[in-house]
Amino acid sequence: MSNAGKNLRYLRKLRGWTQEEFANKLKIKRSLVGAYEEERAEPKLEVMEQVCSIFKLTLEDFLFKDLTETTGGSYLDRRRQLKMVAESNEIRFVPVKAAAGYMTGYADPEFVDELNTFTLPMLAPGQYRAFEIMGDSMLPTPSGSVIVGEKVEDLDDLKNSNTYVVLSRNEGVAYKRVMKNNRLKNKITLISDNPQYEPYNVSAEDVLEIWKAVYILQKANAAPVWDVNQLAGMVNNLQEQVSTLKKKLN
Repeated sequence: MSNAGKNLRYLRKLRGWTQEEFANKLKIKRSLVGAYEEERAEPKLEVMEQVCSIFKLTLEDFLFKDLTETTGGSYLDRRRQLKMVAESNEIRFVPVKAAAGYMTGYADPEFVDELNTFTLPMLAPGQYRAFEIMGDSMLPTPSGSVIVGEKVEDLDDLKNSNTYVVLSRNEGVAYKRVMKNNRLKNKITLISDNPQYEPYNVSAEDVLEIWKAVYILQKANAAPVWDVNQLAGMVNNLQEQVSTLKKKLN
């Protein structure tokens, strides 16, 4: 009996992809991925060949080997699994000059595939993207920093005061701290670390993507030099803003 359905599901989860994302990569309908994984249908040969190409497998292994049992197998099996997982950390990079194009092409697999990629060995399997930020609204994070974010699928998973890259129809790509709006359930509040910038609200309907910041990459010596008084003033101003916001939200 073929293990194609079980292996397909295992390999997809190994990369941290949703069925929709996997379907886009295979250029098939999402419903077909579900049918294959639930063994209601057998994958077509061309689909299996694509899967084998992505995960560097032989067709024989994909069809007849139970890949879920390779974790404790031989050295070669473990090496193969590490290689399959490795590409799950592939990060698509969105530089400032590509931000406008990303607004229209973020959901287009062909556009996303054209973005340059890099990897970070410390990342767990998941879906990541990197965004170059410009300006001083998030100081002390300097302009030109690259924010590596992990995809957030549901707005309910947002954590107050954490930093996110938010892609919205009206504001474009923004790197901010997020506060859920308790009075207006369909809005979130975006806050700059630099207190000179006022917080503002974004409608949940306008949010296209959200990426939770997990790493910040910046050039050596790029961070501004602050004295103690400046830092104390910024912290006090930020605390006042957050307190005011909390009162308004509650």
